[in-house]
Amino acid sequence: MTKTVLLTGGLGFIGSHTYVALVEAGYRVIILDDLSNAKASVQTRLAQITQQNEVRFYQGSVLDRGLLDRIFKQEDVTAVIHFAAKKAVGESTTDPIGYFETNISGLLNLLQAMKAAEVWNLVFSSSATVYGDATKVPTPEDSPLSSTNPYGYTKLAGEQILNQAAMADPWVFGILRYFNPVGAHPSGLIGEDPQDIPNNLVPYIAKVATGELSALQVFGDDYPTRDGTGERDYVHVMDLARGHVLSLGALLANGTSHTVNLGTGRAYSVLEVADAYEKASGRAVPRIIKPRRAGDVAISQADVTRAGQLLNFEARFDIHDMCQSSWHWISTGAQDAASDEPSGQ
Repeated sequence: MTKTVLLTGGLGFIGSHTYVALVEAGYRVIILDDLSNAKASVQTRLAQITQQNEVRFYQGSVLDRGLLDRIFKQEDVTAVIHFAAKKAVGESTTDPIGYFETNISGLLNLLQAMKAAEVWNLVFSSSATVYGDATKVPTPEDSPLSSTNPYGYTKLAGEQILNQAAMADPWVFGILRYFNPVGAHPSGLIGEDPQDIPNNLVPYIAKVATGELSALQVFGDDYPTRDGTGERDYVHVMDLARGHVLSLGALLANGTSHTVNLGTGRAYSVLEVADAYEKASGRAVPRIIKPRRAGDVAISQADVTRAGQLLNFEARFDIHDMCQSSWHWISTGAQDAASDEPSGQ
């Protein structure tokens, strides 16, 4: 019997790619999204990629308990993959209460609705931010946890909530700590589409390559790294999507919870990423060196040993693949052609 998965925030960057991976793996998938950081037209593109007549979609928030109860009553959900959350570190420092409401209250509301429906399987979108300023690089999952901003706090709190809840009820959780997701689907139909000046490196570089921004601002070139600029573990969004399918499969097969890093296990510097994007796009990416930013660390890199052992996960794509897929998405203009017209139930 085909299992039904609810994706909260399923029209967003990582959610939409995971939708494709789940459908290709044989799951029936339902999306819940409030369109606060996504476009309804992504439905059409998901239908095109997966060759489906319809993408099952409910427009609304995880804060709407009545809507969640209706979905669980109507759709015979087996498991949930929970993406719906605010995710910008900088914004979280100016709107901590908004982040607590969406990311923590939203998770609690979802768990209450799941418990009422006796749906006990959940894959949770966490983040490497829970390691704070990691003391060990590459960073394993048993490293000390901390938060340095409200966004990181909400992810850490979310993990703690799940771990405590599992002591009282038969929950099975897959907690996935992402490092730095980038890239796009090979079709060029879906990808990362920030509405303003991007907070993340690769979308920022993309806007420099298209001429929307004049130059890449490099914050610090005196770190103890290969070229003096900060190094990060970037993971292709298609690898990340596959990681969610593997996590869900493990939960359903084994009935055992897990917490794993999802990354490549390799860190690339700011200048290396800019060079790779220049090669992928054939466009210049001018750079301006700026002073270090407060709170930035020299290197952030995943230890992916546990993901390999528990999920048989290994990243298939490198930084060149990530930049090529990003440029394909940007250069097709699909994100500019997208409509903002809402639809759904």
